[in-house]
Amino acid sequence: MTDLLRVENLCVQRDSRILDGVSWRMKKGEHWAVLGANGSGKTSLFNVLSGYLVPTGGTFGIEEAIYGETDWREVRNRIGIVGPSIKQNIEANETAIDIVISGKYSMINYWGDLKPQDLRMARRLLKKVGCRGLDNREWIVLSEGERQRVLIARALMTGSRVLILDEPCAGLDPVSRETFLALIDNFARQSDAPGLVMVTHHVEEIIESFTHVLLLKKGKIVAAGPKAKVLTSRMLSETFGGKLNLRRSGKRYTLGLDTFGI
Repeated sequence: MTDLLRVENLCVQRDSRILDGVSWRMKKGEHWAVLGANGSGKTSLFNVLSGYLVPTGGTFGIEEAIYGETDWREVRNRIGIVGPSIKQNIEANETAIDIVISGKYSMINYWGDLKPQDLRMARRLLKKVGCRGLDNREWIVLSEGERQRVLIARALMTGSRVLILDEPCAGLDPVSRETFLALIDNFARQSDAPGLVMVTHHVEEIIESFTHVLLLKKGKIVAAGPKAKVLTSRMLSETFGGKLNLRRSGKRYTLGLDTFGI
């Protein structure tokens, strides 16, 4: 299978080392969950891939494009991001349709004339993520779950090859979380779906359609590979620094603190 993402010996050095020799490959058809404690380097890794953080060492690329050899301002449109950095900058009166269209032009808070072809595509995407009829609903009155769906449609507006979901269930109540995860699970199974990468702290959010797991700790990879091999009590205990017990219930997981092992 062809590589979607390639990361080789990636380093980010500031006052301390944020990423330390990270190497990772994501192939077409794979969907990844990324777990790690706060400060493990998850956000920094994806800020590098999206072109918002300049690495101090190593290389990375998406499909045939290599950072440093290609204008990354154009390439990063292949990587869609749904996360708090976008949510917090959207104006209260921005409508759902404008938010989606803004993704095509890499702007937040769309300004300019709405083109018929953009409106058609944005409406198709809103329907695809379960937000049909919300075109003119303002951001301020959308529920948290609706906001996440609108932002996914926004990320897809550019034809993204990789979609990064940065803690997408944060702030969702249990019912909204399960509804949202069901949407993502269904979306991941579609033949034209981009490669999904979900950043999370919670194994409970790793749905069946996610095929691989990447574990990060203090800027280094603890493990990366197929879910069945990586998602284990031992690996998670090493990643989070505590004696943890992973259980599987049906197609989902739960994680508890093994108090007998303390």
